Formats: sequence, structure tokens, C-alpha cells
Amino acid sequence: MAKKVLRSNLELSGIAPNLLLKDIEVTAPFLFKGEVNLEGKDRAYLSKLVFYKKNLNALKYINLSEYFYLCMAAHWATAGTYVPTNVDNQIREGLWKHKEIDGHIEKMARITIDSWNWNYEEVTNRKSYNPDKGQVLSTHEGTWLSVAIGAYNALIKYKKETLAREVAEVILEEISKEEKLLNYLREKRDHINFLRSTALMAHNFGDLDRVIDQWQMPEDDSFRKRIYKLGHQLNDSYSPILSYAGQVNKKFLSVENHRHMSLRQAKSLRRSYKFLVPVGPFMDEWGEMLGKSQDLNPSEKGEIVISLFEGFKRQDHAYGYARAYGGMMRELSHSTNSLEAHLPFDLMAEIKKSAFLKISEIPKEEFESDFKKKLEEFECPVTKMIF
Repeated sequence: MAKKVLRSNLELSGIAPNLLLKDIEVTAPFLFKGEVNLEGKDRAYLSKLVFYKKNLNALKYINLSEYFYLCMAAHWATAGTYVPTNVDNQIREGLWKHKEIDGHIEKMARITIDSWNWNYEEVTNRKSYNPDKGQVLSTHEGTWLSVAIGAYNALIKYKKETLAREVAEVILEEISKEEKLLNYLREKRDHINFLRSTALMAHNFGDLDRVIDQWQMPEDDSFRKRIYKLGHQLNDSYSPILSYAGQVNKKFLSVENHRHMSLRQAKSLRRSYKFLVPVGPFMDEWGEMLGKSQDLNPSEKGEIVISLFEGFKRQDHAYGYARAYGGMMRELSHSTNSLEAHLPFDLMAEIKKSAFLKISEIPKEEFESDFKKKLEEFECPVTKMIF
């Protein structure tokens, strides 16, 4: 890959800063249109992106740690969108091995620690909740874990043991947070948020495992043993809830939550953070919101339906897209605008004969009750736990 040299003499093998800003604008245009709250320290990464969008010339003079911050901000801002920025390997490994790392590693580690508390609520809908405590969990924690374990390995490599221990402590705190959330939701019998949380936890610990492998942490490393494969196998440091949750996700939700490639076709879904896809299969409310939105015209809603049906055909054991379609149709049934006029005749004929339509027409209460029943009947093959 050709190297890029900025005016600051920073040499990069990854994406140029100005092109990164363009990628963000394509996938998350709402960031630059005043829709998202930029106030507060925990949203400073978003306001920094807006600043650079208005001052592109300043990007030519950034140093390594500022480029790392920019990549982190870009990924946090887009990880919940339909086309996340492609800087994963840069923030997990590449920039930690840059030739100038020695002069920037401590600042980059501090940025990593601080990013654990960045507010992502308006840049993703892939969330679960602890309603009693106001706690939120998303896939952003997995992004954070993947960067943090890269930081830890780099700090160990450059003999920054004290700072490495600090990063390790926050990693353990994040794992503990997710463990407590799962136990709490199980105790409260909050089936739906528990199911959502298993999908998010599996994603998050999967990200952590991939970067542990990427950095080739030795199998006998004590820290690796404490944090590796937590969603797959029992670990004496934690409750069996983590392995149980991993098996629940594998049984019920893994087919639902993927890269949503089909939804990339409907560009109108990128217009607002409210349109970002939630955790499947519980997409009824999202579909209802799309159906009644005044910011989407009938033609755009038709494009969304086409994308949902295409996605269902690719993953025909997944229910989320059909549930979203059902939500849209329930709302549109109250409208004077006919959606069928904006859809190909043969597509509507196919939908009307498909399982997609049957799944979409199941009442929400019945659909969720069925999932609750299946969860209660499931016995985990690893832990022998039941809900």
C-alpha cells in the first residue's frame, strides 16, 4: 500500500484524513446537520469531527496521536451505521506499530481509556437497556475492548507496564459491567432485554477474542486466560452467565445480527440516526417509526421494503426484517399514501406468497411471548443453566 505523507511529515499507510471525513459524511450525514447533540466532554469526539469537516486544511498538520483520535472518533461515530469506516485494524493494531509510536503511545493509551466513557447513544440503535438503572449496552463496547487490548499489548511491548495495568483494569471493569447486567436482567425476568444483551455481549467478546489472536498473545499469558473466549467457555473468574449468554445468542439471535448488507441499498436510512438498525429480531417499533416518518417519502419507504425483503431472503431463518416490515405496514395502513404504487408488481406478488408476510403479521405480543417461552425452555449445553 502506498504511503501518504501529511504536511506534518506524518507518514500513513491507512486512509488519508480528508477521505476519512468524506466516508463519515456518506454513511452518517446527520452528524453534520445539527441533529446530534455535540455538547459535553463525552461527546467531544463528535464535535471534533464537525470541527475538522469545517476546517479540512487543519487535517494536513495532525500528528500520530491526533490521527489515532480521528480514527477512533470516526469509528465510534459510524460503528452503528450501515457502512462503518474501515479503520478497525488501524486502531486495533496498525497505529500501535507505527514507527513514531514511542513518542505517542502514552497519549494514545489515555485516549483509549477516555473513550470508554464516550457517549454513543445518538450514533447507534444496537442497544439493550437496564431500565431500572438507566444502563445502556451496545456493540460500541466491543469496539472499545478491541482497541483496549491492542493498547495493552503495545504498552507491554514498549515496557509501559504501569499504564498497561491501568488499561487492563478498565478492560476487566467492562467485562464485569456486562456480567452484572446479564445477571440483573435474568433476575428481573426481563426476557427481551436479556436476549438483546446476549447478542451484544457475544459481539463484544468476539471482538476482544479476535484482537487477542491478532496480537498473538501467548496461550499461557495470565491476562489472556482471564479474558479469552468468555462467551464460549466457563472461566473461574466469572459467573457462568457469560457462557450461558453466549449459548443463548448462538441458539436464538446470531442469525439476526450481522452486517445488514441488504440495508445499504436504501440510502435514505442514512439520513437520520433514528433510522439506524436496532438489535434483531425485535424490530417492530423501528419499522413503525419508519412507516410513520415524515422524513421519508413513499418511494424511499418502498426502497426500504425492497431491502428488508432482500435481506430476509438471504437470511430466511431471521425474523427481524419481517417484523420491521410488519411495523411499517401497520403504520402505513393509516396513511392515504399507498406503498404498493412504489414497489414492483412481481415483488409484491412474491411477498404476499412468502413466509416473510406471515411472520410480519404475527402480533407483537404473541411474537415476543414465543421468544420468552423458548428462552425459558432452553437449557444451556455448557452450563446447564436455564433462564
